[in-house]
Amino acid sequence: MSIPMSSKHEQVVETACPLDCPDGCSVAVTVTDGRVTAIDGSTENPATKGYICAKVRRFADRLEGADRLLHPAVRVGPKGGGALSPIGWDEAIDLLATRLEDARQRFGGESILPFSYGGSNGLLTQDTTDARLFRRLGASRLARTVCAAPTGAAAQALYGKMPSTTYDDYLHAKLIVVWGANPSTSGIHLVPLIQQAVKAGALLVVVDPRVTPLARQATLHLPIKPGTDLVVALALHRHLFEEGHADASFLAAHTRGADGLRERASEWTFERAAEAAGIQPGLLREFAEMYASTRPALIRCGWGLERNRNGGSAAAAVLALPAVAGKFGVRGGGYTMSNSSAWSITRDWIGADEPPTREINMNRLGRALTELNDPPVKVLFVYNCNPAVTVPDQRRVLRGLEREDLFTVVFDQVMTDTAAYADLVLPATTFLEHYDLARGYGPISLQMVRPVVDSQGEARPNAEVFGQLSTAMNLDGDEGPQGELETLLQVMDRLPEEIGETLRAGGRPEPAFGLAPVQFVDVFPRTEDRKVDLFPEALERESAAGLYRYIPDTADPKYPLALISPAGDRTISSTLGELPRPEPALVIHPVDAHPRQLQEGSLVRVFNDLGEVECKVSIEPTVRPGTVVLPKGLWRKSTANGFTATALAPDTLTDIGAGACFNDSRVEVAGIQESGIQDSAATRALNPES
Repeated sequence: MSIPMSSKHEQVVETACPLDCPDGCSVAVTVTDGRVTAIDGSTENPATKGYICAKVRRFADRLEGADRLLHPAVRVGPKGGGALSPIGWDEAIDLLATRLEDARQRFGGESILPFSYGGSNGLLTQDTTDARLFRRLGASRLARTVCAAPTGAAAQALYGKMPSTTYDDYLHAKLIVVWGANPSTSGIHLVPLIQQAVKAGALLVVVDPRVTPLARQATLHLPIKPGTDLVVALALHRHLFEEGHADASFLAAHTRGADGLRERASEWTFERAAEAAGIQPGLLREFAEMYASTRPALIRCGWGLERNRNGGSAAAAVLALPAVAGKFGVRGGGYTMSNSSAWSITRDWIGADEPPTREINMNRLGRALTELNDPPVKVLFVYNCNPAVTVPDQRRVLRGLEREDLFTVVFDQVMTDTAAYADLVLPATTFLEHYDLARGYGPISLQMVRPVVDSQGEARPNAEVFGQLSTAMNLDGDEGPQGELETLLQVMDRLPEEIGETLRAGGRPEPAFGLAPVQFVDVFPRTEDRKVDLFPEALERESAAGLYRYIPDTADPKYPLALISPAGDRTISSTLGELPRPEPALVIHPVDAHPRQLQEGSLVRVFNDLGEVECKVSIEPTVRPGTVVLPKGLWRKSTANGFTATALAPDTLTDIGAGACFNDSRVEVAGIQESGIQDSAATRALNPES
């Protein structure tokens, strides 16, 4: 019998979204009789202006969806099949503690590999009780480099991760450059501000191989080849230095290393850079003159430009532009990248020193699982991520996950592609069911995440489960907090006093410099001498080619197309990939589709020596010729043969920061007959080696 409307209990609960997006939205959740019935934006965080993305609006579909994990369970079938048998939490903790201790005793702590990244950016759900546990076990350390490592290394070396310009100040800019970013799918609250600025007369430049929504509105769009952002930025630097547009007084007062940058940029004429980037020299000249002559000028530096062999140098060259051109010191000038470091959080609450154990780069998980022998990885503990579909060289990763001698634990909210290979699955709470502290890294914000409903089934928060496991293994020490609330209080106690007190009182804390700093007025480089280092020696040593040295594309001519995998409009990385969605398609330019005799909507195979993906094709002029697009975040069920774009991505590393080179994927595309595809594709999905 339905409940009369008058008898229903309905309330709206304020919380915040901690998922991997710059904006840090405050969220208003309608709860009716204990169930989430609506998720909307809140004005609690004024930066997000009361609206949220469609992705989070659908989050209740994950909360109570068919794929939700509700009980601990152990594998009862072959790895990859996902057949599980429920067990109790006590049994699960005992089993896991036994396997961890056995691996440590027989092979050493380094045989244990914790694997996590970005499924939640909250301060409680990662690097609290989990880090304490793995440090005390002496486990292998994970280099979390699948995203933001090259840009982060560049920002640290040049500026000491100086806080950057926040969204509202885009209204003051007269020139906005969106470089390697697509706020329409990630960072949606920036879009209307850019549009308002353009309406008020600001110029807009977009640097992207695709015709993004903002590129359609741009004054100038540079559809460059993937991997060539570095030479485009260096050509701008050459113009600034050689044509008298470099700000000599600013360079003298606030920078060092300008001569090294100038020397490396000197060879990149407009003609040479344009040839490498696949654009007309006139476009590049127009961009350079526009940037040199306009003030305030603001660069939104995204993460798309780092996902290739030149990623670290490209990020450094782009971030150096406002220093050379003297664009700082005025509202609406400078650059925006990540503001995650704005709060100067050191995570000293972990309570255990990091051991000098081996470090494993997460981009080479496949090699770690199939090649390491001293010791081999014997226990893989996966949480806050889904490496079966997000890490390069997917086929090698799956081969590693198939090892019968590997004990894999997946602690997650839903039955992911990685969980299908797990020996033990643990159900985790979502951000609607637990406490957390969420930082926005576009707008500057630090907000309390509050549970709005009871946990589904037997799902438990990360901090609680890792704490229980530490207790079961007698690794607590004297100071370890017990449970989620104790961990929350400990974290708030270790934040700067006024910030912790404000959070405890339910308020909105601010850094000492405020929520809208002007670079070189309110904030300065966090380097030792407060100067911008335009030629950091550490980056010069790290890059085998040398800082700002372009590494050409040396792809096999058999694979003439560059595959890029940008963020899509349905997932946050791979989060929410389990939900129903329109069938994804590879986007290819008509110029490339015609000689391959491809037809709109037909089935194609996208392949190289690493693997292949079978999916539909969409023929559109929204991507530059020579480049094809398949979004990241797809799950194995999204394609006809059970592989995603990561099956085509090499596990090579960026020049600086050891990041992922997804956009160095080089492929060929061919049409395939659709008759009989379903049976053969299903077979290949179950057997990656077929």
